[in-house]
Formats: sequence, C-alpha cells, structure tokens
Amino acid sequence: MSQMPFGEELSARLEATRKTLASIEQTHLLDHAEQCSEESLEALLDQCDDIDLLAAHRFMLEAASSDYQAPPLESIRPARSIARHPDDEAALRTHGQKVIDDGKVAAFTVAGGQGTRLGWNGPKGSFPAAPLTGKPLFRLFAEQILAAGRRADRTIPWYIMTSPINDAETRAFFRDNNYFGLNRTDIFMFPQGVFPSYDDDGKFMLASPESIAVNPDGHGGSLRALRNSGAIEDMQSRGIEQISYFQVDNPSVRALDPLFLGLHLDAGRSSGEMSSKMIPKSSPGEKVGVFCSIDDRTCVIEYSDLPEELSAATDDSGALRFIAGSIAIHVLSVEFVDRITGRESNEGLPVHKAHKKVPSYLPSENRVVSPETPNATKLEMFIFDAIPLASRSLVYETDRVEEFAPIKNSEGVDSARSSHELQLERAARWLEAAGHGFPRSEDGSRLADVEISALTAMEPADLRSSPDVPETISAGDQLAI
Repeated sequence: MSQMPFGEELSARLEATRKTLASIEQTHLLDHAEQCSEESLEALLDQCDDIDLLAAHRFMLEAASSDYQAPPLESIRPARSIARHPDDEAALRTHGQKVIDDGKVAAFTVAGGQGTRLGWNGPKGSFPAAPLTGKPLFRLFAEQILAAGRRADRTIPWYIMTSPINDAETRAFFRDNNYFGLNRTDIFMFPQGVFPSYDDDGKFMLASPESIAVNPDGHGGSLRALRNSGAIEDMQSRGIEQISYFQVDNPSVRALDPLFLGLHLDAGRSSGEMSSKMIPKSSPGEKVGVFCSIDDRTCVIEYSDLPEELSAATDDSGALRFIAGSIAIHVLSVEFVDRITGRESNEGLPVHKAHKKVPSYLPSENRVVSPETPNATKLEMFIFDAIPLASRSLVYETDRVEEFAPIKNSEGVDSARSSHELQLERAARWLEAAGHGFPRSEDGSRLADVEISALTAMEPADLRSSPDVPETISAGDQLAI
C-alpha cells in the first residue's frame, strides 16, 4: 500500500493517540499508520478513542495480578435462599407493585448476542421464540412491559444493552417493528464495551490494518455500560430507583416481578442493593453457576469451578446441598450501580481471563494469521461478581417451568424445542390454576398446546375472567390466547 499524506487534523490525532499509547507501552498499534489510507487510519483512531485504552491497560494489569484462586473447601457453604411462597407473600407483592406503579422500576435487557449458534442470522433478540406464533424474544419482553405499564397506568422505561456487532441491526429491528407498540423515547439502547485481546507479551493485537482485536467485556460489563452510556443519569432523571435485569435468551423471564421486587426492597428490613433468583439444579452437572456463601457473603461459583465433591454433595434426605442454580435474573438498585461504577470507586467488578485463539494482523507481512493454538488472552466480567459487593442482598427460589426456558443451543438442552415445551407447560398450568379445564393424558402429558400473551395475562389470576379464554380446550387444540 503506498504512503499517503495526512491532513493537519488527522496528523494531530495520530500524534495524540501515539502519546497515549506510549504511556502504556502499546505504540506498536500505530507502527503501520503511515502505510494506511486516511479512511483506514481514521477508523483505527476512532476505535482507540472508543475503547478507552488507558482503562483497558489497567484491566490487563489487574488481570495479570489476580489469577483465580479457589477458596478453601471448608469455607464454602450453600447460600441461604427464600422459599417460593414466603409467609408475607401478599404484602410483599403489593409493596413491589406499588414501586412499579410509582414509576421507580425500569427493565434492563442484556442483548449483545447474535443468533449464530441457533442458526439464526441476526441479533438473538430477533429470534422467533414463542412456540406457536413465533414471536421474537424482543416482542415477548415488549408485551410484558406494555402490560405492566397498562396495569400501572404509566410508561415503563426499557434499557437494552446491545453489542458493537449487533447494535445497528437491533435498532433497525425495533424500527421495522414500530418499537412493538412502545414509545421510542422510553427505549434506551447502548452497546456494551469491549476489551482488547493481548498476546503473551502483554501487547494489544490488531485484527486488521484499521482495527484492534477486541472481544465483548461480558455480561458484567453491562454495569460499566450503564455508566458510560449515560443510562444511569437517564434513570436518575426519570426517578428510577430499581433495575430489573435479565438476559435476552430467556423468553419466560418475568421482566417486572412485583413479588421479587417486594422481597428485594424488604431485604433485611432495609432496601436491598442486589438480589437474585435461583432454581433448584436438575442434576449435579447442570451447567449453571451455583449460589454459595463464603465468609457470610453470598457469591456465585461457576459450575466449572465448584469442586466435584461439593457439586455432588447431598444432605440426609438425598437432596443436593449446593442446589441453588443461578439463572441471571437480578434486581439492582440504581444507587448501588452508580456507586460501584463511579470513577472514584474501588469496588469495580474483577476481570476474568481466558486463553484463546485470536487471529491477528501482522503489519510487517500485511496479512492476517490464524493461529492453531491459543495465542492471546481475552478479558471479561461477570454480573454475579457484583453480589458480594452488595451490603444487602437475597436469593429467591423460583420454578423452572415458570421462569427459566432459555434458548442457547440449536438442539438438545436449552434449545428452542426445550424452551417451547416449558412455555407450553407453563401456559397449561396457568389455565389449570385459574380454574379452566385442560386436557391431559393419564400420565399427565399435555394433549393440547396453548400460548398465552402477556397482554392477555401476566399471571394465572388474570385468566379467571379473561374473555379471551375459550370455554373449552380440547385435545389436539393449538391456541394462541
């Protein structure tokens, strides 16, 4: 590529970025700058500005000095959790509903993923997840937020974290679907941050002449993104005090759960900072993090990090001792997120390292090299690492059929097929709980399939007098209510 002259403004940007890189010993990223076109160089400098290289370097140094150390076995205890139906359930539900009615709660969806693993060409949130109508994940959540807003007689803000790879597509998907009936001014989208990948010598890597090799900073980066995007300030200006956090791959999540909010706000008889839902694990090897207690602080240990003798340990009745599986559903106070993400805070989330194969651009050879073995370190953050930072928190047990039907894989466990089965079973249970007959075989298997929109019912009680429910549901029926 022939050398091209740069204008005064671009040359000044180049020198300023070189000074920044020199302060963290990463000037090699611009060694090829004079061989770039102006367009390529501008793209590279824009990325350098967007990444916040000084912060990325700090995180790299932190990761280098903080290798994961498993806690002593004797210090790990099962976390305490609140049963599905607490004694004061009605009062707690009323308390939580009042907070929604008062406009103090926002929904927050982490939606940075693509549907590649599902064979879907687009953002994961656009994947058709409903079992009968094929409604996409984003529409299912939007219907819940619309229904909750109608019940509260107010609009409920929805914050959505995208990623650099799907941000434009996600925004277009919402525009094309007329924002699913929501007011566009109440939807706040922003991309998550990224970390540069770095080699074994601690050098950031190039992916191409005009780009640094980066990876998303993990679901824990959502808190950092709330801060950097201005979402925290937006929440504060709206009077939002609590954030209902969930990830995009779970169509059965309760986007705004009055009972869970009531429990969170009543944590220790003082408003909680971060609370979490759990489901009992189906087996010792189920691939979910496990809520544990270490030194009286609640935390989550990844299934791959929990020693087998603990993951398989049982009590006198034969039940798993470490049974509380994390399902990535939380409520966080805005004040808590504001505190731990502030520039003066010393409570930021730790970074985790993974040694991976990362293709890299070699300027000296003007080509991209794809390694056969791991050659780089990727960093990421986990949302559950915020739990030990909370001074007041709780873990609340919920039901798998009711609230956890994730779509992560193309087939088998946590696939669209398994999710559909759970969604259909939940609808059947709701109809039965509301006093409607539902056809089942002698072994309890469903003989009809029903899908229920959140605009029709947000809980079983809503179906008792709903005119949308037919008088009779017969074997073989396929109904969308």
